[in-house]
Parts: sequence; structure tokens; C-alpha cells
Amino acid sequence: MPVRNVISTLGSDGTEVMGPGVLMYHYPSPDIMNGSLLTVENNHFCVLKSRGAILNVYEAGQYPVETPQRVLLGGIQQAFYGGQSPWQYEVLFVSRAKSVAKATGVALSRELAELVYDVDYYVHIDTGQDAVKLVTHMPYSGHLLTTEQLNAYAGPVVEQSVNQIVQLTPLERVNEKIHEITELVRGHLQDFLAVYGIMLNDVKVLIRPRDERMRELISLRAFGLSEIDAVRYYVAMKMAERGLVSAPNMAVGAPFNIGYTPPPAPIPIPIPNVTGVPAGLPPSRMAPPGAAPHQVPPHQVPPHQVPPPPAPPWEVPADGGVGAFIPEPGASGR
Repeated sequence: MPVRNVISTLGSDGTEVMGPGVLMYHYPSPDIMNGSLLTVENNHFCVLKSRGAILNVYEAGQYPVETPQRVLLGGIQQAFYGGQSPWQYEVLFVSRAKSVAKATGVALSRELAELVYDVDYYVHIDTGQDAVKLVTHMPYSGHLLTTEQLNAYAGPVVEQSVNQIVQLTPLERVNEKIHEITELVRGHLQDFLAVYGIMLNDVKVLIRPRDERMRELISLRAFGLSEIDAVRYYVAMKMAERGLVSAPNMAVGAPFNIGYTPPPAPIPIPIPNVTGVPAGLPPSRMAPPGAAPHQVPPHQVPPHQVPPPPAPPWEVPADGGVGAFIPEPGASGR
């Protein structure tokens, strides 16, 4: 009695072949014959084909491969394969798990500024009929159909949807329309993937300037700075990163002098006048005409502005030298 082969998604070392990012797996072994056992996991569909025709679709479980007996091949099968016919069947496992695909590209704003967009969309196969659509309509290379290969078909749809709005929007207002862009991408992408039996679950869109300097300038504008202030603060940050001491001057728009420090402003010192009242004293605190300095009420003169007492008059030196004589107040000049 011939030994039945077990067909599954487990490799020779027992590891799962259909990992993250794998939508479909074509069983590569040529020993699929009548009577082989198909093992289908809970998160898979299994599509059985024979010479290009779909024979059956299986869900979770284990099933034997059974086909009608062919009269012309009966003698050959009995002689060489013990009643079994190889190279007649193809087994394709389709993942039911949710997978994520990523589309990236460059869009142009209304000012022809380059913007980079990242679109993450989540997909899965819902029913057995959807698995048949995927096997029938989606071409693949090798034995795996991955999300990268899926994105090769869906990428142009995403690019067209993003540019449809971004090209009509100023650079600073692109993020204000992110919700509108996301809904447009979702609608176009869902219609496109439905042809392949793929259900779209969610879409996330992120758009940013391609030039890093432009991104930082727009971030500064978000703080309420004007265009010239944003440029000045951007230059100041770059100067600070390089250790330049003039960075604060650039930020506030002040000049920077090298090797010169202006002297401090002089402190004014009150100078007594002929009336004994410091210069610059208000008229209400000055002595009335004809009054002596000591007659000014002390409460009208601040303590720090009270003049010092007059110096004693100079006398003639005892050695007979020439000196100056200052008469006392009220004395005659003769």
C-alpha cells in the first residue's frame, strides 16, 4: 500500500513558512498525488488546482486529495505509481491573517516643493471565494506572494490618490488636509483590492517635507513666528550646534562685536552750587532768595543730597608765603 504524503505549510525543520508579510504560499514539492493529505491551519485557506482548474477550496482541517479516475492513465498509474498520478495537482495556501503593506513615494505641493508620503494599509482575505479571486487574478513569482509584490500593484493607486489633493494645496497646509487625503486613498485602494479578493481594513497616511531644513522651518512657523523670525531662529540653532557664541545674538537680532566692550554709563554726582543746594534739585527744595544755606529746612533736602559744611578760609602761611584768602559769608571784601 503506498504511503500518503502530508501537505502542509510546515517546512522540513518544522517551522511555519507563511510568516508575516506572506499572503499566499505555493507548495513546491512535486509529490502531490491522489490520496495525499492536506493539512490546513486555522488562519489559512487551501486552494486545490489541477492543470489550471480550481478543484476545491478547503478551510481548517485535514482532507485527502481525491479526483475522478482517468481511464487512459489507469495503466500507467498502476504500473509506475501504484495507482497514484504525480504532477497533477497544485496546492496553494492563502493566509486569512491581517497583513500590513507599506507604500512610499514623493509628491509635489502647489509650490512644487517635494513631500515624502508613507501609507500603511492593512489587508486580509475574508472568505474562500476571496481566496479563489486572489489565486486567479494576482500573479506571483516563485512560490510566495508577499505584501511587497502586492504593493507593486497598489503603489500607483496610492500615489495618484495622494497627488490628487497635495498638488492643489500649499506646503504649509498639507497636514490640514490629512484626513481628506486618507479618505481618498482608502476609497481608491479599496476598489482596486476588491478585484483580487483582498479586503482593506485600515489606512494610515503620513506626509512630511523631503528637505529636513524645510521641515524645521515649518515647525518654527507653527509656534507663531513670522517667516523672517523662523529663519533667524533656525540659523541660531545651527550656530549653537557648532558652539558659536554669537547664536543668541542671531536669535534676538542683535549685533555682535568682537573684542570691544562698551564702558558703563557714568553715575551722576551732585555738585553744590552757590546756594549750598545740589544742582538739579527741584525748585520746591531750593532756598528762597537771600537765605543762607543753613536756613534751608532739613526735611526738604534728601539726606544723601545734603551738602558738606564749607571749608575754613585759607590763612596766610606762617613763613610769609603767598596764599589765598576766602572771606567768610557776610564779611566785607575790604
